Amino acid sequence: MARGIDHLVLAVRDLDAAAAHYRAMGFTVGARNRHDWGTQNHIVQFPGAFLELIALGEGVEIAAEAPGTFSFAARIRDALARNGDNFAMLVVESADALADKAEFDAAGFGGFETFFFERMGTRPDGSTARVAFTLAFAADAALPEVGFFACQQHEPQNFWNPAFQDHANGAKKLGGIVMLAQDARVPLALLQTLSDAPPVCVGERNIAIVTPRGTLEAMTPACWRDVLGLEADLDLGAGPRLAAFKIVAPVEAMAERLTAAQIPFIRHRKHIAVAAADNFGAALVVEEPKR
Repeated sequence: MARGIDHLVLAVRDLDAAAAHYRAMGFTVGARNRHDWGTQNHIVQFPGAFLELIALGEGVEIAAEAPGTFSFAARIRDALARNGDNFAMLVVESADALADKAEFDAAGFGGFETFFFERMGTRPDGSTARVAFTLAFAADAALPEVGFFACQQHEPQNFWNPAFQDHANGAKKLGGIVMLAQDARVPLALLQTLSDAPPVCVGERNIAIVTPRGTLEAMTPACWRDVLGLEADLDLGAGPRLAAFKIVAPVEAMAERLTAAQIPFIRHRKHIAVAAADNFGAALVVEEPKR
């Protein structure tokens, strides 16, 4: 079964400022969570998928990755050091992380140990509940700037909550992600393996894979400007980068929110978009819900 998007890892240097920014845009932002390995986050939920605003804790010393391991904290630290605020990782859903690991290994994109962790989450009423996850990682030498993994949730009933998915800006769901690449075909093999879904479009300028929850796309800088209307302002010297995510929400209501919050945006075709420089390192594209 194809794997849809589970969440997006948005690495930021100032977690409080990023949370305030997303609240100003009309998103419901969850409480701050702290991880034993040194990172902290806020979550923005949609049905079946979420945004993870994540930063390093103060005064944390993080060890280098050992062979065959994927150090989440080290990856966030290094991504922030290289690129500042950025869209660091793409995560897909998993029904069986051990099986996904075996599939990633067989395809030549694995070789990492799985990682299990648990924490106490805070519900809207202030009560707490256990959440637990097993992660299976994937990597491609051609994509050194991007982290990929599948996430199996062991207590989904304690994690997903409709109250967290009710946004003042009317946002309905996560629509997908866009990578930026000099040749859009470079990330295709890994994205196919990660999603276990076939492409619906393959070309040097752009590729697209439709998953059960969101579309995975890659575009060249020229295609990015044509389709999204934004300037391609990421350094691609080391390879393709995660560059944008799409939210399905009423466009005019979102435009009013952005205007009131004094957050710059553009109108292009039928969508509006906030550049990465104005959205903590990840461009935001807002598309109208289909009727």
